[in-house]
Amino acid sequence: MKAPKVGVLALARSTFDMEFAEEIVLKAWNNLQASKLELVGSPKLLMDDATVQNALQTLEKEPCDLLLILQVTFTDASMIAGIAQSIQAPLVLWSFPEPRNGGRLRLNSLCGINLAGHSLGKNEQAFHYVHQAAEQAEATEKISSLAKASQVVRRLRETKLAVIGKHPDGFDTCSYDPKTANEFLGVQVDSIPLPDFIEQAKDIPDQETDQVYQRVDQEVTNLAEMEEASLRKSLKVYSALSHLAEKQKYQGLAVRCWPEFFTDFGCAACGAMSMMNEDQIPCGCEADLYGTLTTLILQWIGEKPAFLTDLVDIDPQDNTGVFWHCGLAPKSMADPQSEIRATLHTNRKKPLLYEFPLKPGRVTIARLSQAKNRTQLVLAGGEMLRRPMSYTGTSGVIRFDLPAQQILDTIMAERLEHHFSISYGEFRPVLRNFAKMLDLQVLEMT
Repeated sequence: MKAPKVGVLALARSTFDMEFAEEIVLKAWNNLQASKLELVGSPKLLMDDATVQNALQTLEKEPCDLLLILQVTFTDASMIAGIAQSIQAPLVLWSFPEPRNGGRLRLNSLCGINLAGHSLGKNEQAFHYVHQAAEQAEATEKISSLAKASQVVRRLRETKLAVIGKHPDGFDTCSYDPKTANEFLGVQVDSIPLPDFIEQAKDIPDQETDQVYQRVDQEVTNLAEMEEASLRKSLKVYSALSHLAEKQKYQGLAVRCWPEFFTDFGCAACGAMSMMNEDQIPCGCEADLYGTLTTLILQWIGEKPAFLTDLVDIDPQDNTGVFWHCGLAPKSMADPQSEIRATLHTNRKKPLLYEFPLKPGRVTIARLSQAKNRTQLVLAGGEMLRRPMSYTGTSGVIRFDLPAQQILDTIMAERLEHHFSISYGEFRPVLRNFAKMLDLQVLEMT
């Protein structure tokens, strides 16, 4: 993703301390420039409607992810109310503390955003606010988080995904309504019959798999051990998924991965989906659209591959859980101290699966959930531990921020889905802002 684009307007009144106001606005602007944001606007103080209108003309030519108003001194609410109606972007008001030294109130900035907030509330216009010193890193961290969340919301409205096949019988966790997904999240969802896709995979020329074979051979240590004919079929599945995503501009694919790939084609789809996940075109098992969407969102925020997985074990004595899936984790999640191996599907005895333990590190856990017939965002966090591989395929041992038994109790009490998306890093602040912008409830397992 490109850096979020933030429009900046600095408001002031000449009846306040202009020398101090200039000092504050330059500190704030320099702080913003040091962050990973693309700024549109300037630190010029806007004193009246005419200067605001001139600045707005620039912003209207540059669609922004976020509109930031620097309330450098007190102003009445009329300018902000007009700005909010002119620019269609989430609004942030930044006010600035000033010393309590017994002297003049030089800015009265906080009172300005209080006045503006009341006016915006009467017009039912949402906004966020920051009340921090101009040079504080916490201020730009919050603004960056809001900008990135808004960028994700906007990008979802430009996103196409495909669901290949229907979810398996009894997997209600993977059901979805394409109309609801479009109206609520803005995504376009296409449905592709699984037999049609398998026929497309069968039609991939044998020689096309040679290059894919070379890629996999560089990634795993034992590819030559795999039965050639079935392996080549898995590689054709990867080519077919790649061609489909490229041709139709799909940014994620939810795939009915069993049993037909085994019974009708003679291979596993897991390895192909692992490679797609590494390519940052998320593929979710069992035609789980909302799981794939969550993985895509985490990928955008974290700017690296994410992984849709099952929670398969809880050990209250060790205070850990195990995330596992057959073999479709992106290879970049592998523990560098362990080898990446090719393997067979445990139950179906067909290639190709990737096999490795997940690397240690901080992870964010998320799920766009439809539990209890309401859409909400589930969030958790934890530390992936360096442990021996728990089960065949790809798996990792995690110590959650909450006791492991409490995590399991919450999952069962809330009737949550069996799939969760994980990404290395701490992304919950951005995800909370994302949920707020979509008026999503958040279930915090923290």
